[in-house]
Amino acid sequence: MRGAGGGANLLALRSHNTALVLDLLRKAGTEGISRLELAERTGLTPQAVSKITARLREEGLAAEAGRRASTGGKPRTVLRLVPEAGHAVGVHLDRDELRAVLADLDGTVVARRHAALDLGAGAEAVLGRVAAVVGELGAEVAGAAGAAGAAGAAGAARSVGAAGAAGGRSLLGVGVALPGPLDHRRGVLHRVTGFPEWDGFPLRDALAERLGGVPVVVDKDTNAVALGLAVGGEGGSFAYLHLGTGLGAGLVVGGSVHRGPRTGAGEFGHQVVQLDGPPCGCGDRGCVEALCLAAVARGEMGEAARVLGTGAANLVGLLDIDRVLVGGRTVEGAPRVFLGGVRGVLEARARRTGEECVGVGLVSGESRVAEGAAQLVLAPVFGQDG
Repeated sequence: MRGAGGGANLLALRSHNTALVLDLLRKAGTEGISRLELAERTGLTPQAVSKITARLREEGLAAEAGRRASTGGKPRTVLRLVPEAGHAVGVHLDRDELRAVLADLDGTVVARRHAALDLGAGAEAVLGRVAAVVGELGAEVAGAAGAAGAAGAAGAARSVGAAGAAGGRSLLGVGVALPGPLDHRRGVLHRVTGFPEWDGFPLRDALAERLGGVPVVVDKDTNAVALGLAVGGEGGSFAYLHLGTGLGAGLVVGGSVHRGPRTGAGEFGHQVVQLDGPPCGCGDRGCVEALCLAAVARGEMGEAARVLGTGAANLVGLLDIDRVLVGGRTVEGAPRVFLGGVRGVLEARARRTGEECVGVGLVSGESRVAEGAAQLVLAPVFGQDG
């Protein structure tokens, strides 16, 4: 992800420079940061910083946080981010359930929703359910600003540039995360395993239209979690392996989510590890996902963990990543088994190769995908990889 630094005093890069300033304001927390410090850390001129911060204050995104003693001259005014000035809705569409969160600019979750969902019920039913949940959460944004709760998501939607218009609160957009494969750039689904009827469906545009023009971003569930982890401070290069109703991976390489030129990276579950193995829903045979889910269905969690570890070892050998993280409802049902099983396979690989074994960690939390989906909207505000 792009860090704070290297600002440019060019009109064409005004949004980039604003993102650099916002990122530093967010990192400063409630203590705030002075304009001089902002200029030093971004490389922008004091005049450019003053213009940016004046605009952010006018829009309600920044506010004074007191004064700080100076080494010479009058005390410096420090500024802070106003987290409640903007919100994003993150939606996790799984094969059998929907989870949604409302998060402020800091990424703090201020409201949640959970409901059963049948992804095979058809686009109209699924879109209607998502729109209803987003409407409920959008109404909470409007209600927090003193507006009528019935305004709904569409009425609450505003751009970052107009965030201060109605009491300083706005719905910036909706991030939707669901099983892949899909085209992240166009927001178009491909052949979701087990649900071929979604192949080619323009989810982003269809949902945005249903929501009355609210900006929508669509990505894979695994990429959403990986982004959330990276924004939250997980450094280096790592793989997040998600085992729930399906199996996939979110890859962070050099600090950025790796999606590939066709945004198809991370289809971890469909690497073949057993030639002529059992059929997989993708149409191939012997995929990691098919073997893993079959073991889970038999109640053989240790075997499922060993299969997951085999796939993880392939990733480590291919990408030379620093860390493997595992999560998803199936993993959380038997965390010690899966952590131990994956770690055992990776340790065996390290002994064979003479390399140091990479770390293995657990990612827990029922709403991690939905929270990551909210970051698909929030992260770009701060110049990060959404």
